[in-house]
Amino acid sequence: MDDKQLIEAAKEARENAHAPYSNYFVGAAIVDDQGSVHRGCNVENAAYPEGNCAEANAIGAMVAAGGKKISVIAAVGGSDALEFCTPCGGCRQSILEFSDDDTRVILLNEEGKIQNYSIDELLPLAFRLRQARL
Repeated sequence: MDDKQLIEAAKEARENAHAPYSNYFVGAAIVDDQGSVHRGCNVENAAYPEGNCAEANAIGAMVAAGGKKISVIAAVGGSDALEFCTPCGGCRQSILEFSDDDTRVILLNEEGKIQNYSIDELLPLAFRLRQARL
């Protein structure tokens, strides 16, 4: 799947977002290490902050399907027009958990401009839990 197709998958997921409180609709799509695509959208809840971000939902779908690593993730969002919608801090950490140095994060705005980032660019000096030795 090329970047344009992945962005389209994220835009399609965004159409299903449930954002009655913020009116900020986000969609995300992931290609995992097996080449499978996983989608997610934000789902808000009246018991704030119990909602879920699009990126977290896409990661959950990937894990549920047996995916282990994010090769690339696209995120699109905005209230009306699309704007560059960078993942929140929690989602950046979640993306990091399933990424390596080659993982890309793709963003899109309404004019069709694309921004590419590595997870290290989005989360410098990231917290990485070392594996416990038993």
